Amino acid sequence: MFTSPIFCAIDRPDPSGALDLARSLEGAVGGVKLGLEYFCAAGPEGVRAVASEGLPVFLDLKLHDIPNTVAGAVRSALVAEPAMLTLHASGGSAMLRAAVEAKRQAGSSSWLLAVTVLTSLDDTDLGAMGIAGDTGAQVERLARLAVEAGVDGLVCSPHEIARLRRVVPAGIKLVVPGIRPPGSAGDDQKRVMSPAEALAAGADVLVVGRPITGAADPASAARALLQGAAGS
Repeated sequence: MFTSPIFCAIDRPDPSGALDLARSLEGAVGGVKLGLEYFCAAGPEGVRAVASEGLPVFLDLKLHDIPNTVAGAVRSALVAEPAMLTLHASGGSAMLRAAVEAKRQAGSSSWLLAVTVLTSLDDTDLGAMGIAGDTGAQVERLARLAVEAGVDGLVCSPHEIARLRRVVPAGIKLVVPGIRPPGSAGDDQKRVMSPAEALAAGADVLVVGRPITGAADPASAARALLQGAAGS
């Protein structure tokens, strides 16, 4: 699948800095995640520039709009040939199906991933938005909706991996942010877990940002995370 299950989140607006970081991580991670901050600054050309360094790119745009708009955005984003592309499961069945169909028409092999509940949210946040039940229940509801619509995978926090593995087909990929080394700060992530725990629970890809990008030697930090995940 990928040379490593760890993808580094490069959340920065400067293309040159992102390129330098991507180059430094070659061989230490399975790929890099580029989010809205980078995409708004650098656009599809910036995505292609990072991809040209040889690392798979996870394009994390979390698309969420009316079905026709999202379908068009999917077609445009897939021109950059990302390994993965995200949209919000909460956009609903029609939006998800439109995105899946746009990917099919494009003949793309990219994973179309549905984001369930952001790792920055917890039960209290969902209650304030009028969503009844606990976070895990909401993640499962959205996951079932997205899988029925035909997505390739889901984005969830590590706390929901085991629950989703019990209810979604085996071929559905689980891409998991909220990964932190034991003893490190969660920052703005509320539902976190160590790399080893997340992989043992059934994650396919781990998304790690600041523990790698904030290190003095990002490549060494990434390798240490992978060694820890493998239990060595």
